[in-house]
Amino acid sequence: MAKKKDKAIAADAEKSKPSRLKTQYNEDVRAGLTTEFGLDNPMQMPRLEKITINVNVGRHLDGTKIPVQVREAVIHTLTTISGQKPVMIKAKKSVSNFKVREGYETAFMVTIRRDQMWHFLDRLVNLAAPRVKDFRGLSRKSFDRQGNYSMGLNEQGVFPEINMAEQTFTHGMNINMVFSNSDEKKSEYVLEALGMPFKKKAEAKAGS
Repeated sequence: MAKKKDKAIAADAEKSKPSRLKTQYNEDVRAGLTTEFGLDNPMQMPRLEKITINVNVGRHLDGTKIPVQVREAVIHTLTTISGQKPVMIKAKKSVSNFKVREGYETAFMVTIRRDQMWHFLDRLVNLAAPRVKDFRGLSRKSFDRQGNYSMGLNEQGVFPEINMAEQTFTHGMNINMVFSNSDEKKSEYVLEALGMPFKKKAEAKAGS
């Protein structure tokens, strides 16, 4: 009990510190953006505004409700890795191919901003992504025209704070990083400068 309490105190203390990646962005990445893209005006700089984490649970519907086991597992995961309680999303329209009906529970989502966002990104980049089985780097092709980046994880166990021995339900998640004042090249530069483990460019071209 004491060990768990000590870990919780240590985690809270860590979250209260200024984010290492936020400091790195302000002190190093912004200077690199000026050199690489000629962005002299601070208002022109691409900014990471928020990160959304989404877990689709619609396929696990039992009648009109999500089973308690699934619900509790997903809420526990998202709360643990983000520090915020997720919200339930209901389907806005029916899609027969995906067995989705309007008004039925379909996903859990959490949106994180500011320091919590930077702390989450740090753990994702440096701890979670490299723990993916047979990891060979993240795709460089998952940016949209606005520079937002999307990626998926197959199971929650890649986050070290999740103990899979205590889990009753295994699930993946979709993670979306939302930028402002950006495009594909600028966002790729920012994330790579922050340590995002993308595939090497030579390997990415060979696989295309």
